[in-house]
Amino acid sequence: MSSHAATATQPNLDRVQQIGLGAFGAGLALCLFGLMSNPDQVMRSYLTGFLLTVGLPLGSLVLLMVHHLVGGQWGMVMRRILEASTRTLPLVAVMFIPVLLSMPVLYKWARPEVVATDKILQAKALYLNVPFFIGRTVFYFVVWGLFVYALNRLTTKQDAGDADAKRRLNNISGPGIVVFALTVTFAVIDWAMSLDPHWFSTIFGVIFMVGQALSTLSLVVICLAILMEHAPMKGLVRPNHFHDIGNLMLAFTMLWAYTSFSQFLIIWSGNLPEEIPWFIHRLHGGWGIIAGMLIVFHWALPFILLLMRFNKRKAGMLSKIAILILVIRLIDLTWIVQPNFSPDHFSLHWLDLAAPMALIGLWLAFFARQLKARPLEPTEIDRLAASAGHH
Repeated sequence: MSSHAATATQPNLDRVQQIGLGAFGAGLALCLFGLMSNPDQVMRSYLTGFLLTVGLPLGSLVLLMVHHLVGGQWGMVMRRILEASTRTLPLVAVMFIPVLLSMPVLYKWARPEVVATDKILQAKALYLNVPFFIGRTVFYFVVWGLFVYALNRLTTKQDAGDADAKRRLNNISGPGIVVFALTVTFAVIDWAMSLDPHWFSTIFGVIFMVGQALSTLSLVVICLAILMEHAPMKGLVRPNHFHDIGNLMLAFTMLWAYTSFSQFLIIWSGNLPEEIPWFIHRLHGGWGIIAGMLIVFHWALPFILLLMRFNKRKAGMLSKIAILILVIRLIDLTWIVQPNFSPDHFSLHWLDLAAPMALIGLWLAFFARQLKARPLEPTEIDRLAASAGHH
């Protein structure tokens, strides 16, 4: 691509990288300070940050596969962003190492003395044990990594003129979405749901996958709003592209609300002693206030704003909505994770902000580096340019 050099030196991407490194440095310093006073809380907050961070490359992977299956201009303009995001997966895999090293702190079932006095944990010990947990985690990342490698490798071949690459991308993406759904579901069960090993929900993984897609779309909107002001994306990204992405954000916002409410309604109406405490702990006191915030800012407000056509066609306005969604995604994950460690009272810690800031900052810097490393023009640039000429 002729503009590769220009892409690699874009000052806006350099600025994003600097912001990411700055956030990482500040967050890391706070976490190191926290390790001296409350190391257990550092790891609890770290897990929340990890769940938010891992959702970005995973959401990018599934949206990239959907694009290869169905096509569409919405996928053309975001394709390079999604590909760069998927290539951060090795970094995210390394980020999980501190979680593995702190399993007894985070997971009750990883403490032999707790399992010895709990018949339910003893019955689940065949699945919930440290070696099998580590093995499954390695398996998840290997599977996702293989798909990331295959998709990015075929994209390189497509850029080089391989006429068969598009068909092969399509063939990989269909089964890939099925494998993705299964592996992410089990990963979420392991990493998040097993924090309370007595509780279970069959829709838990779906809620996480919807949240990952919503986070990724928000990231894409912010990136496109930055890149559209500079070559080579200037003139290619149009209001109708933001409109299409905004419609997808609206759809996933509604799907998140539907699946979350369905989970609540089924469990609350069932009123079973092994299920209902999970919600009771999250609907009283300060956690109940957070639950109300999720209803307003994760569903009602984005839903109303994204219903308005003019909001979806303005990059600035849609970017503000995207930032709101990313912030509320962190609050949602905090609401899911932290009550497992303080079920009887509301407890938020400054590390709940510091640890995610460090992880997201490091990820953002690496993501910007990946975005600079390859051309930004979509493979279908001729089609996209022709479309832009008609608007």
